[in-house]
Amino acid sequence: MSANRAKQDDTSPDMISLATLPYDLLLNIARHLELHEIHALQLSCKALHGFTTTRPVYRNLATALLKRCRALPLHGFQRLSDLTDEQLVDAVNHETRLETAWLTRGPRPSSSSPYFNTAEGSTTGNRSWYKIISAPPNEEVAWLSPITSSYSLCATKSRKVVCWDVHRDECLAEWDPQERWELWKCRVEFDIRTVFFTMAKILQRSLDDRVMEFVLMKLEFPDKGEPIFSELAMFKTIGVVMNVFLLDPSSCLLSAFVWVASSNTIGLYALLDWRKEEYVFIDTGIECSMSSNWSCILYQEQIVIHSEESDAAHQYFYPISVLQQYARLSTSSATFVANISQRLRPVTTMSAPFIFPPLTRSVSPASARDEEQGPQLNGHAVVDAPTETNGDDTGSGTVADGNPFPYPPWYPESAHFVRQWWPTLASVPRLSCTVVLLADHEPDTHRTRYVLAQHYFKVPLIEADELEQMSATAAQAVEAALMNGSAAPSENGSAVPTVKAGSVDVSKGEGSSRSASTSSSETGEWSGTGTTDSPTKQRGAESSMMRLWYVSEPFEVVCVLDGVEDDDMDPDGGADRPRPLMAVDFGHAVWIEFAFPPEVDNEDKRLRFVTFPPVTNDRDVMGYGLGGTADSLEGIVRGGRSASDVCVRHGVQRSCEYISCGRTVRWRWGRWCGLRLGGGLG
Repeated sequence: MSANRAKQDDTSPDMISLATLPYDLLLNIARHLELHEIHALQLSCKALHGFTTTRPVYRNLATALLKRCRALPLHGFQRLSDLTDEQLVDAVNHETRLETAWLTRGPRPSSSSPYFNTAEGSTTGNRSWYKIISAPPNEEVAWLSPITSSYSLCATKSRKVVCWDVHRDECLAEWDPQERWELWKCRVEFDIRTVFFTMAKILQRSLDDRVMEFVLMKLEFPDKGEPIFSELAMFKTIGVVMNVFLLDPSSCLLSAFVWVASSNTIGLYALLDWRKEEYVFIDTGIECSMSSNWSCILYQEQIVIHSEESDAAHQYFYPISVLQQYARLSTSSATFVANISQRLRPVTTMSAPFIFPPLTRSVSPASARDEEQGPQLNGHAVVDAPTETNGDDTGSGTVADGNPFPYPPWYPESAHFVRQWWPTLASVPRLSCTVVLLADHEPDTHRTRYVLAQHYFKVPLIEADELEQMSATAAQAVEAALMNGSAAPSENGSAVPTVKAGSVDVSKGEGSSRSASTSSSETGEWSGTGTTDSPTKQRGAESSMMRLWYVSEPFEVVCVLDGVEDDDMDPDGGADRPRPLMAVDFGHAVWIEFAFPPEVDNEDKRLRFVTFPPVTNDRDVMGYGLGGTADSLEGIVRGGRSASDVCVRHGVQRSCEYISCGRTVRWRWGRWCGLRLGGGLG
């Protein structure tokens, strides 16, 4: 009787199944599923197949990819909002396959390619995984970058800028200033189908009062017709310009860092609206250290100077409303030169330490003594602790976090700051990635060994939910930066005290009764050390922000001598400078290294490729599904393909070019003096 009733209940038309759940409830369930699980549901029944192929399901998957900083493989200047449902499904499926490929193998020729190569003198051709494009006639290429999969932009040694059609292999537009300009910065705005770039030349050569002139250009790609070059602005600077930043073309905002030689500090030059004849030029008072790496970011109407030392990162906030008070008029006169108005301290300063990997395994002292071999982490030897370290023995066999490659002797040979250059969604946080090539020069052998360090960071460094862990004054400082930084500066330009976050304590600002604070007599900024009752903020062990990942086994990267032929751009002698053949994109790096150690008489080279852990708070995801933990991971290095395998011989072709084909990286060896990966411009 009971069995029959159970059978009737099982076949009741009112029985609720997964396929009969309301759409909104199914969508909430789908938000917790990965793509392979969505594919499994598609195979289960017709109803679930119809649900799992709807746009909201794949939009959630696309959002998850973008939050992990994985760019969707769009074509040309496509925007996410332009995609049809079918195109969105294809893009998500394609990027998921690419993400898996990045984490499981090195790059290889693509089996499907939009490129069609035609042999010289022939009217027919074959599809290939690469495209051979011509250089501008009678020109040498000094700089080259892909602009989507359809166009490339190059600067020639005669200072022309040329836009090239990749598919038709022909010039679409050319800008020839008839002067000796050098390209400095380039930025692609996909939403408005425009490329912005700056060119520079030196007018006065002396070091302390060097005068440089810049021209700001744009290259527009209309929906119909050929690209168009047009000039936006010209401006002059005095001093050694370290870098130029196209912060926000939509609001006509540009900045530059200038080295102030007399005080060895950073000068901030800004065009708050390059359509107006006015500028801001201040001395920030921030020391310019040779071991520091610098970048500039726009955050909520504030110009943020981002600086990185070997052990910590710092962010200095300058609200645009404050900088506007120091704007000065400029003119187009040939004798006009911008001058520093005054020293202006940051309104807010934030600092956060890097999170270094443990130097040994977390094992008991007894078991540690029993290990006869050195510890291994995911197949990599553990880096020995340096003689002098800021790490402490915890007593459990683990050395606390310490910098395994301190300065000195390791110095930054090159630093690469990569912002999210690809089209994204408004709900996706904007993050940055830093990759630093650290070098240690051996004076006896005159050889240099290198390692790679990588991390992610955000602006601001301190999370909004950390406010409750801070004192009232420190929280006020962070709140000002999180909102709009509109606090009025004091006479020395410092309205809000320095805020520091780390695994030990959060320093308090002026007015806090719970800290042993001391005031700097020069800057008016406050710093202090925590006391026993100081609030602490332990950074989450799972956080991928500020966690350093390494390629810790030293290697010797191949360098090319990059000489500057123009005396105007190199007035100090024109000496050749070694340029490492390395390229970086978000979470990836590629370089050419010598295949054998210096003591072996063999100059063979090989291509190496590394993928760093993705942006995530999930330790399992950080472990690549290989059983590793976030604490023990290094970047996974692949490659090893010798240079001779891809038809490159020492002394014949001296570099390689990575070309982004619709966000998919494919590589081809060439003659360009540089190495470029992906499409991270500017």
